[in-house]
Amino acid sequence: MFVLLLALTAGYGTFLAYTAVVYGWTGLGGGPREQTASSIRRPLMARLGLSAWTGRDATLVILATSVLGGLVGFVIFGGWIAPIICGAATATVPVGLERLRVEKTRDEAAQMWPRMIDEIRIRTTTAGLPIPQALLEVGLRGPEPYRPAFHRARRTWLLTTDFGETVSVLKRELADPTGDVVCETLLVAHDVGGAEVERYLTSLSEDRLMDLHGRKDAKAKQAGARFARRFVVGVPIGMAVVGLSIGNGRAAYQTDTGQLLVAFGLIVMLGCWIWAGRIMRLPDEERVFPK
Repeated sequence: MFVLLLALTAGYGTFLAYTAVVYGWTGLGGGPREQTASSIRRPLMARLGLSAWTGRDATLVILATSVLGGLVGFVIFGGWIAPIICGAATATVPVGLERLRVEKTRDEAAQMWPRMIDEIRIRTTTAGLPIPQALLEVGLRGPEPYRPAFHRARRTWLLTTDFGETVSVLKRELADPTGDVVCETLLVAHDVGGAEVERYLTSLSEDRLMDLHGRKDAKAKQAGARFARRFVVGVPIGMAVVGLSIGNGRAAYQTDTGQLLVAFGLIVMLGCWIWAGRIMRLPDEERVFPK
């Protein structure tokens, strides 16, 4: 009876995961739930950090890593409880790696904002270029991840010559807090002819530099804790592999008691990994002018 209940639960969970990733369904029902405004603005793939992937690709990669993790768990521990937990744990690896890649790309681009702001300031005040031209020229030569957004904004500007619409397109495509502030500052200066644009941009550049230095200092202070987090996970896995050659080895893992102890250890280790990651996560800057 227990095995049947566990199989039904696993099948239901697989159904929910598949329909959520492929079709974007949410909730615990058997069909799509009515979407709220927030769910429409932020699709599931974006919430998972896989916005650059299609639902089919994400499903295949997650299933492949899950099966691989389950096979490794079976080779080491045998049984069926431990392989299921190992498969569920490794299914999160693609999501974590993609989030790290996106975060690294975003951090590298964010480090360029102070230089871009200074260049916009020089072009608008010293060189005397119009604000829209200075913004687009600097953006098209800026960080690679931002260039597609500036190309779309430039296309809008050439078609409409409406700087307000151009800024809206740019903010939507960048989805970046600093980009929002820069665009709004330049839009106000363009509309009202503000003479204080140089001072505003100078202050904004200094503020971005302070924020970057603060985040770098925080990450440097967390370096030891991040290493310890990986070390604490690697040691139990290494000990489990060494245990294969001690005493009964793998046979001890396959007993009912061994499977329960292994499952308990894996769950605790996974929980601590997630908990430590949440504690060390730096807060994301809020967008002030998202629209």
